[in-house]
Amino acid sequence: MIYSENEILQYIDENDVKFVKLTFCDLKGRLKNISILSSELAVTFESGVRIAAKKISGFEAADGKDLFLFPDAQTMTVLPWRPQQGRVIRMFCYIRYKDGAPFEGDGRYFLKKAMKAAVSAGYCFRFGTSCEFTLFKYDENGLPTKIPHDNAGYCDTAPDDKGENIRRDVCLTLEQMGIHPVSSRHESGCGQHEIDFNASSALKAADTFLSFKSAVKSVAETHGVHASFMPKPLRTDCGNGMHISFNIFPDSDFLEERTSSSSDDLKSAAAGIMEHIRDFTLFTNSTVNSYARLGEFTAPRDILWAADEGSQLIRMNPDSDETPVELRAADCVCNPYFVFGLMIYAALEGMTAKSQLAEENESKGRLPATLEEAADCAESSGFIGKYIPEKILGTLVSCSRNEWKEYSAAFDKEAFEDQKYFYSL
Repeated sequence: MIYSENEILQYIDENDVKFVKLTFCDLKGRLKNISILSSELAVTFESGVRIAAKKISGFEAADGKDLFLFPDAQTMTVLPWRPQQGRVIRMFCYIRYKDGAPFEGDGRYFLKKAMKAAVSAGYCFRFGTSCEFTLFKYDENGLPTKIPHDNAGYCDTAPDDKGENIRRDVCLTLEQMGIHPVSSRHESGCGQHEIDFNASSALKAADTFLSFKSAVKSVAETHGVHASFMPKPLRTDCGNGMHISFNIFPDSDFLEERTSSSSDDLKSAAAGIMEHIRDFTLFTNSTVNSYARLGEFTAPRDILWAADEGSQLIRMNPDSDETPVELRAADCVCNPYFVFGLMIYAALEGMTAKSQLAEENESKGRLPATLEEAADCAESSGFIGKYIPEKILGTLVSCSRNEWKEYSAAFDKEAFEDQKYFYSL
């Protein structure tokens, strides 16, 4: 259900809501929030809540200016894992300067601009996601270990699959939040699981993805296990990816018939993404650890497409009416707002230029091999420079290069990655 601001204030009065979580992403996609008392929400809708920008990764780009969170009433949901007495609700926020101007590093604002560009060109995009994570045991001191929760494999059943009840509780929790997963299963890796979501508008799909991550982390903790979205938590096992599928509809037909765009448009859109994927790999794969996953098992390395399932970058699935194009490179620690937005812009450029898709399984190059290479590609890209504000790109590139230098200087690189990513991502 979508609420207005006044309806939310009424809901608070009638449902014993005591706290409101104002949620947003840093530049790299890590979820952040500030809690306020529900009695402060009416003022917050009007004036926002100030955040210390310099303490948030990537928000140094605000150059010391104050930033304010403004909740989006349409994203209100109750957090089911919090107490039912003194309830907690959550809303995603837009980020603005004191004068009301949007902050350039606000991913939700970036994605809304991309969606408007698509509508102006006569198109509407719908995105679906398939998201992987791994469950690990805690030690006797309550700290996460690198011991997987089980040793089951793809689509195995209980008792080998020890995460069945956890996935069930995640899905039921999401349903209580108004989010409806399509399916869930044990994946190929030890302790690895996947939950899939139907296609929706780009902004809703990005919000759903972040809500899903919060639900997984919270539910796993109640079951006494640690959930990790780290792209490659185990060197000898499958990594955790996010497959992003999409379809494109002519905007004039979308509400009436949902007639998807022509096959030629979809092929040109896929060609546009393939042409620019090296430019925005820094956004789809934003950590040092991300590049340990690419090229391993079925995670893609070569820039090619194919119809059958495999290790291709893009799968063109003509049998899917919902989402016939699937990008398989991204992982679950990305900022989905920037990733979906850049996918839209790349697809639009491909369709405008009527770009031709290469032959099936014909490689058009390789994805960057390291975070440093990905930063170089983004910094020198005319495509990225066209859509990502200069100071935001400069901040992200600088942050990524510093991360790469820290990793390169580390004596025990695996320990560095565990400390940097395993406990928090």
